[in-house]
Amino acid sequence: MTPVEVTEATFAEEVLARSHEVPVVVDFWADWCGPCHALAPILEGAVADRDGRIVLAKVDVDANPHLAAEHGIQGIPAVKAFRKGALADQFVGVRSPQAVAAFLDGLTGPTEVERLLEELRAEGKWPEVVAAVDEGDDERALELLLERLDEDRERVRRLMVALFQELGTDHPLSVRFRRRLSAALF
Repeated sequence: MTPVEVTEATFAEEVLARSHEVPVVVDFWADWCGPCHALAPILEGAVADRDGRIVLAKVDVDANPHLAAEHGIQGIPAVKAFRKGALADQFVGVRSPQAVAAFLDGLTGPTEVERLLEELRAEGKWPEVVAAVDEGDDERALELLLERLDEDRERVRRLMVALFQELGTDHPLSVRFRRRLSAALF
């Protein structure tokens, strides 16, 4: 599979929107960067081995400086993985083929939210929380979770933190409910 060349004009569609369908791994690189050229075949081969379960996008930081700045790129190669429109994982520098494979494999399994929801479904617990998340009503799900702090503080905390990660740490719901969760826990 050929990597998708992404620019400031196409990032939202090619990476963020596409990551709702399949994880998208973005390789921030530059032509003059030796380590970038060392990582590229490792990353491209590992993505190809996953038969379309992951998309590889490449961003030339010299040609797209605003995009690099927006994503906090301070060293290259920098690899950022997106799932459901949000940053899911990242690393900087060259990695071994085994480390790259492990990084990619972590993207193809269920998310922490999906794992926790599956536990709740299996136990028949909190069906209204599960329904709210399934419907994409994150605000309602977070409200319902806060109401259950006395039932299972650790499970509520884990699920809320996982939802914050999926929404993105700067998302208004994450910011608001992180404060409320902290106040309730401490």
